[in-house]
Amino acid sequence: MSLDRNLADPRRHADDFTRRVGFTYSVIQAPGDEVIGCVYMYPARDDSTIVEVHSWVRADQAHLDRPLYDAVSKWLSADWPFPHVRYAPRHPTG
Repeated sequence: MSLDRNLADPRRHADDFTRRVGFTYSVIQAPGDEVIGCVYMYPARDDSTIVEVHSWVRADQAHLDRPLYDAVSKWLSADWPFPHVRYAPRHPTG
Protein backbone atom coordinates (compact mmCIF):
# COMPACT_ATOMS: atom_id res chain seq x y z
CA MET A 1 0.00 0.00 0.00
CA SER A 2 1.39 3.41 -0.91
CA LEU A 3 2.08 5.96 1.82
CA ASP A 4 -0.63 8.26 0.42
CA ARG A 5 -3.19 5.47 0.45
CA ASN A 6 -2.08 4.38 3.90
CA LEU A 7 -2.61 7.94 5.19
CA ALA A 8 -5.97 8.32 3.42
CA ASP A 9 -7.44 5.32 5.22
CA PRO A 10 -7.21 6.69 8.80
CA ARG A 11 -8.29 10.11 7.58
CA ARG A 12 -11.44 8.57 6.08
CA HIS A 13 -12.11 6.67 9.31
CA ALA A 14 -11.59 9.86 11.36
CA ASP A 15 -14.04 11.72 9.11
CA ASP A 16 -16.60 8.91 9.47
CA PHE A 17 -16.14 9.05 13.25
CA THR A 18 -16.61 12.83 13.33
CA ARG A 19 -19.77 12.53 11.22
CA ARG A 20 -20.88 9.58 13.41
CA VAL A 21 -21.46 7.34 10.40
CA GLY A 22 -18.84 4.74 11.30
CA PHE A 23 -16.50 3.92 14.11
CA THR A 24 -13.00 2.48 13.83
CA TYR A 25 -10.77 1.65 16.76
CA SER A 26 -7.19 0.45 16.97
CA VAL A 27 -6.56 -2.49 19.26
CA ILE A 28 -3.55 -1.59 21.39
CA GLN A 29 -1.42 -3.95 23.44
CA ALA A 30 0.14 -2.49 26.56
CA PRO A 31 2.81 -1.94 27.56
CA GLY A 32 4.30 -0.18 24.61
CA ASP A 33 1.10 0.90 22.86
CA GLU A 34 1.67 -1.49 19.96
CA VAL A 35 -1.21 -1.76 17.47
CA ILE A 36 -2.16 -5.41 17.16
CA GLY A 37 -5.56 -5.15 15.47
CA CYS A 38 -8.60 -3.10 14.62
CA VAL A 39 -12.37 -2.96 15.16
CA TYR A 40 -14.74 -1.45 12.57
CA MET A 41 -18.43 -0.61 13.11
CA TYR A 42 -20.42 0.56 10.08
CA PRO A 43 -24.05 0.40 8.92
CA ALA A 44 -24.81 -2.72 6.88
CA ARG A 45 -25.03 -2.07 3.15
CA ASP A 46 -28.24 -4.09 2.89
CA ASP A 47 -29.98 -2.56 5.94
CA SER A 48 -28.84 0.65 7.64
CA THR A 49 -30.60 -0.35 10.88
CA ILE A 50 -28.00 -3.10 11.32
CA VAL A 51 -24.48 -2.33 12.46
CA GLU A 52 -21.86 -4.63 10.99
CA VAL A 53 -18.83 -5.18 13.16
CA HIS A 54 -15.52 -6.50 11.85
CA SER A 55 -12.36 -7.02 13.83
CA TRP A 56 -8.95 -8.49 13.29
CA VAL A 57 -5.74 -9.08 15.13
CA ARG A 58 -2.30 -9.65 13.68
CA ALA A 59 -1.38 -13.26 12.93
CA ASP A 60 1.22 -13.28 15.71
CA GLN A 61 -1.57 -12.34 18.13
CA ALA A 62 -4.20 -14.76 16.78
CA HIS A 63 -4.80 -16.15 20.28
CA LEU A 64 -6.40 -12.78 21.12
CA ASP A 65 -9.03 -12.92 18.38
CA ARG A 66 -11.66 -14.67 20.51
CA PRO A 67 -11.03 -12.54 23.64
CA LEU A 68 -11.31 -9.41 21.45
CA TYR A 69 -14.57 -10.69 19.97
CA ASP A 70 -15.96 -11.41 23.44
CA ALA A 71 -14.88 -8.02 24.83
CA VAL A 72 -16.29 -6.08 21.86
CA SER A 73 -19.56 -8.03 21.96
CA LYS A 74 -19.97 -7.27 25.66
CA TRP A 75 -19.06 -3.59 25.13
CA LEU A 76 -21.58 -3.23 22.30
CA SER A 77 -24.43 -4.78 24.27
CA ALA A 78 -23.66 -2.77 27.43
CA ASP A 79 -22.70 0.66 26.12
CA TRP A 80 -23.95 1.21 22.57
CA PRO A 81 -27.53 1.99 21.50
CA PHE A 82 -27.46 -0.19 18.38
CA PRO A 83 -30.73 -2.14 18.04
CA HIS A 84 -29.19 -4.75 15.70
CA VAL A 85 -25.57 -5.86 15.51
CA ARG A 86 -24.13 -8.27 12.96
CA TYR A 87 -20.76 -9.56 14.18
CA ALA A 88 -19.72 -12.89 12.69
CA PRO A 89 -19.29 -15.41 15.51
CA ARG A 90 -15.89 -16.93 16.16
CA HIS A 91 -15.33 -20.63 15.99
CA PRO A 92 -14.29 -22.26 19.24
CA THR A 93 -10.60 -22.96 19.45
CA GLY A 94 -9.52 -26.53 19.83
